[in-house]
Amino acid sequence: MNQQPQAKQPPAPRPAITTPADARKLAEELLDVMSKLLALVEQETALVRAGKVREGMDLEPQKTALTGRYVTAVETLKAAQTHLAQVAPDLLASLQRHHETFRAMLQINLTVLATAHAVSEGILRGVNAEVQRRNMPNTYTAAGQRAAPGPRHVAPLAVSRSL
Repeated sequence: MNQQPQAKQPPAPRPAITTPADARKLAEELLDVMSKLLALVEQETALVRAGKVREGMDLEPQKTALTGRYVTAVETLKAAQTHLAQVAPDLLASLQRHHETFRAMLQINLTVLATAHAVSEGILRGVNAEVQRRNMPNTYTAAGQRAAPGPRHVAPLAVSRSL
């Protein structure tokens, strides 16, 4: 009855880079996937900044597919880096520059996502504090000090993600 999740099969390994044409093909693939992934990340960033988190989350399948292509291309590039440095050093330098720009744009996206997470967490904590404050009885001790409520008066806040 318990079904085990199906393990994803790793993508088929790319053939080794042996010619300058292979190197160019790999570079074109990497540049293509980086540009598509960057466009998708920029779209996600814009949606999250606009408060449209649900629409941003809908981009996840596309982002996952492109990320898989990116990882495969980078692994192939790493395996052939010494050969590329000998065969096409200008191509390797160009890829490194593009990759640095790509990383900088991803950092912006991560910052926006972290900010959205922190803001939403702050809102939920504020709502929870207000709900807890209203649910707690106002009682006082014999000395006239406000009594701390017991744990049975604290109710957790439940959030439905299906709405």
